Amino acid sequence: MVDATDDTFEEVVLRRSAEVPVVVDLWAPWCGPCTTLGPMIERIVAATDGAVELAKVNVDENPTVSSSFRVQSIPAVFAIKDGAVIDHFIGAKPEAEIQAFVDRLAPARSEADMLAIDGAAAGDEVMLRRALDLQHDHEGAIVALAGMLIGRGDSDEAMALLARIPETPETRRLAAEARLAQRDDVATGEMDVLLDALLDRVKADPDARQEFLDLLETLEPGDPRTLAWRKALASRLF
Repeated sequence: MVDATDDTFEEVVLRRSAEVPVVVDLWAPWCGPCTTLGPMIERIVAATDGAVELAKVNVDENPTVSSSFRVQSIPAVFAIKDGAVIDHFIGAKPEAEIQAFVDRLAPARSEADMLAIDGAAAGDEVMLRRALDLQHDHEGAIVALAGMLIGRGDSDEAMALLARIPETPETRRLAAEARLAQRDDVATGEMDVLLDALLDRVKADPDARQEFLDLLETLEPGDPRTLAWRKALASRLF
């Protein structure tokens, strides 16, 4: 699940919907039915194990996105595939109807899907590699296996796997972790100290610039330091 905003909607919903159906939940904190519906949607979409993704939009904070759907009331839920709305409903619904809504979006699971899901849950490398034997660009298997490889120091293989699939926020983070894992200074350094030390070198040194960006990718979503450091980077580059 992601919290989509006016600034991120194109990337996390429209572009992402070219790879997987995305459910958009338009809600607000003051909306009583939203607080009932939201957790049900989150649970049902999470159970698809990545076959369907969820983006929540706070309509009070993101007027551009909310107005683009032209809804008169919330909660309002839309299914997006290949950048277009393919299904929707307005208002609170029983769990069975929400389940049916999500089921219509999720493609039937293949043998590779099941191996990837079970392999990721169990941390079973053999199952993940079997999934990739069946489908060499299976995103779930690649993401899970890349994470395991990075954890044990096999960054080169992790990067080769990630190159098989389109870039997403998650794959960018994994690629950043893979590159950083090859650097001795990162493992023992404190984030702000590392970023500050790189700042004077980013304009003239491409390697320093890439390391700076990689460090930012590893910060938690919503970390306030990300914006501050990106502004600092821009001031040095332009």
